[in-house]
Amino acid sequence: MSQLNFQEIIRQQQEQIAVMQAQIQALLTAGGGTGEEERRTMGAKVEVATPATFNGEAGKVGGFVTACRLYLRMKMREATVEEQVFWILSHVQGGSADIWKENVMEELESGEIEYETAEELLTTLRKEFGGGEEESVKAAELRKLEQGGRTMEEFVQEFKRTARGSGYEGRPLVEEFK
Repeated sequence: MSQLNFQEIIRQQQEQIAVMQAQIQALLTAGGGTGEEERRTMGAKVEVATPATFNGEAGKVGGFVTACRLYLRMKMREATVEEQVFWILSHVQGGSADIWKENVMEELESGEIEYETAEELLTTLRKEFGGGEEESVKAAELRKLEQGGRTMEEFVQEFKRTARGSGYEGRPLVEEFK
């Protein structure tokens, strides 16, 4: 190819690049800017499961708290603390949790307590329903855990989940793996 052909190809590519840059700029301007808004509101577009209703079972408090944290982080970042607290309480129903929730609601409405963050409520809930019992419940679950019909990968994940908070570590933990 001659020098003239190369120069023509370069000129055409520069024109194409300029057109694409103009299109990108137009899209950014129409969309509100730099894409920061899209990143900030990504949680609104991502599907996140709501936590299962919590009824006060000690063995389920950890999973409930984790599910609430995930949902709050992904879907309710812009919500007020009060909205987050009442949302969490709306998922506490049945069993011994009903009485606890009624007490908390009364204390909130009377001004006896006020949560600075939703995390404070989740910590209180964990202490109330997990407390010292959670470790013994987890340890008992761990001792009963068997692979059954699960794949090894599923069993290992369940074992790790159950082992967290069980008080087992090191050799005793390895001995419970069956």
